[in-house]
Amino acid sequence: MRAAHRAALAVSTAPLAAPFEKEGGLCPPSVKPADDVPRHFVSAPTPSLHVFSLRNVATVATTHFADRLAEAVEHKRSQLVVGLDPRPDLLPVELKGEAHLGRAEAADACARFCRGLVDAVAPYVVGVKPQVAFFEALGSDGARALEDVCAYSRAAGLQVIADAKRGDIGSTARAYATAFLERTNGREPLADAVTVNPYLGRDSVDPFLAACRREGAGLFCVIKTSNAGGAEVQDLVLSDGRHVWHQVAELVAEWGADLIGEHGLSSVGAVIGATHPRAVGEARRLLPRSILLLPGVGAQGATPADVARAFTSGPASALVNVARNVIYAFRVSGMDWRTAAAAEASKYAREVWSVSGW
Repeated sequence: MRAAHRAALAVSTAPLAAPFEKEGGLCPPSVKPADDVPRHFVSAPTPSLHVFSLRNVATVATTHFADRLAEAVEHKRSQLVVGLDPRPDLLPVELKGEAHLGRAEAADACARFCRGLVDAVAPYVVGVKPQVAFFEALGSDGARALEDVCAYSRAAGLQVIADAKRGDIGSTARAYATAFLERTNGREPLADAVTVNPYLGRDSVDPFLAACRREGAGLFCVIKTSNAGGAEVQDLVLSDGRHVWHQVAELVAEWGADLIGEHGLSSVGAVIGATHPRAVGEARRLLPRSILLLPGVGAQGATPADVARAFTSGPASALVNVARNVIYAFRVSGMDWRTAAAAEASKYAREVWSVSGW
């Protein structure tokens, strides 16, 4: 079966842009690499970051999200996404010094931290997932930092999944879709994909589906979450014996049926907590064409082995998100924060690829 999938999901293996391997790359002058940082992601600062960013984003934004992702997975042999959850109180000492002076300083420190992490993990991951709440907590300064981090990540060739979990109806839903996924006033979209809450029904998701068609964007609907309290709603049993989240999963499959790309995957994916291995397998059965975004590996207790069943629809049919165990690895190892993040990202990428069976 998987041999057939390999043929059906064959993707281009042409080299992707690798700005971290060449002189004049993306490492910003505000973040000085330590002497012991591996040379594959250390490069000289470029004075034209924003120009490069917009040009690079414009090249890929109109293609199908699932196809972009599948090509990146095949090229890097990785299904890893690193969550960017910057907290001023947990930053490395070299960035933490001024973070307590005010909101603007804290936002700048968080942005520098995230840019340094992007430089460190880019060779090993296909995307990053900035948690929007941590940036919003810093007000307008945090919003600017989020824009900066997203543009920097996309310029590095990574898919950006904005973890916003938005959910509303009518004009509010349209505004959310515009904010995250659409070109406005000549500016490129903030992110390649966004997480949404589908429990308000189809009309709350329609504006995001329209952005997927128009902008080549992606969508991840939160279906079965990793927190224990999620069972209070998601695991309620319907009259036919199915759980509520099973019904939502079937709706998501229906919503994404006309957004399937050349690699057989839909741009409408689903968020399934990796802390529920049985649910991961059930979700794969209910959503054979959807990309499953799997948080919960690492600090929340799940392991790569717990998500092996998610990959039966192809090597790019699932993404494993790891945040704290990568971005704050330096707090355990005592290593330089970029070196520690790179080492953990490399380890998780290898482990996930191994259990995926591809």
